Amino acid sequence: MNKLLTVIVDDHPIVIEGLKTLLRNEDNMEIIAGFSNGEQFLSYFGGNPIDLVLLDVTLPDISGMDLCQLIKKESPDTIILILSNHTERSIIMQTIQNGANGYLLKNSSLDELRQCIAEAVKGNICYSKEVMEIISRPTKNQLRGIAQLTRREKQILSFLAEGKTSQAIAQELFVSPLTVDTHRRNLMQKFEARNVAELITAAHQQHLL
Repeated sequence: MNKLLTVIVDDHPIVIEGLKTLLRNEDNMEIIAGFSNGEQFLSYFGGNPIDLVLLDVTLPDISGMDLCQLIKKESPDTIILILSNHTERSIIMQTIQNGANGYLLKNSSLDELRQCIAEAVKGNICYSKEVMEIISRPTKNQLRGIAQLTRREKQILSFLAEGKTSQAIAQELFVSPLTVDTHRRNLMQKFEARNVAELITAAHQQHLL
């Protein structure tokens, strides 16, 4: 069996060295390089085959999430496993959306890492036990249940989703822009959104658009 040509990308050199030592005797992988920033990795990646990248989310020059996308764009078959201390559900989901094959916390055991690599090689997405627990917890939106909207709020929500301004919506509905802004503020509150983009995302998640 060919060994997986593996690269470690982490902003802490000590983590890279630790992983190299830890994985030195694995039968199915060969650590070929370690990089502490995204730029070094990308210049190496341009001309060298890589089967597996163990990638941290926090890097000094580019986020691991963005790097994930770049790697997958250039080389869809390269397996990317995130090894991170970040436990925010949104970060976990975003990295998977960007093409990562798995997500483990840095306190995972070597066995968990082995299992995850085996799963990823089979084409499955894998998580360490702790990450599984984070993902399976319901989000605030799900706990709160579907937002109850008035007929007018639903109208305004769909106009906002079309990218219309308060002024344009006001003209369409024959009301004052001030009235539209009030509805908009209420919608933001109901969805706990900080801006229109978050509002639209939350409404989509609850199948209200």
